[in-house]
Amino acid sequence: MLIMTAKVDKRKIILVLTIVAVAIGILIALTNGKSQPASTSVQSVSETTAPSSSAPPVQSKADTNDARVKFLTDFGWDVTASPTESMQVKIPKKSSEVFERYNTLQKSQGYDLTKYAGKAVMRYVYQINNYPASSEPVYATIFVYKDQIIGGDVTNTAPNGKVQGFSMPEPSKP
Repeated sequence: MLIMTAKVDKRKIILVLTIVAVAIGILIALTNGKSQPASTSVQSVSETTAPSSSAPPVQSKADTNDARVKFLTDFGWDVTASPTESMQVKIPKKSSEVFERYNTLQKSQGYDLTKYAGKAVMRYVYQINNYPASSEPVYATIFVYKDQIIGGDVTNTAPNGKVQGFSMPEPSKP
């Protein structure tokens, strides 16, 4: 009988999962409809994400960093004032399974990224400092087109973390 063991560093696992989550988000934004393999982690995140209870205003002004930070604080989030990342991305022209799963979350918030198919948009990522009971980093992503917020999400990078809408999650019941 052969027994093999491996020592795995929890921080390395979390780092890898964070990188994978960011890569999936970038792939969604950068694909032009080419088929991307759908990972089971994306499926489980999408399937377990509940629609937000209150939809934000669909046409929120985001012409300045202060306006984007205010948008997030209006949901109760305490965020680091400067974005951890800002870059231009392209919304895919053709739909894919991964894009449709992500856009389902957007639609639950009152947004629809298909309206912006083929368009270049800005992606801003902010660190959330007050996510309930989180020991790992949590990030809010905002997509902006012509100074208007057109979608986004909140991503908990914990091993069992979820991708959700902008609304603050309901407190856990003991």
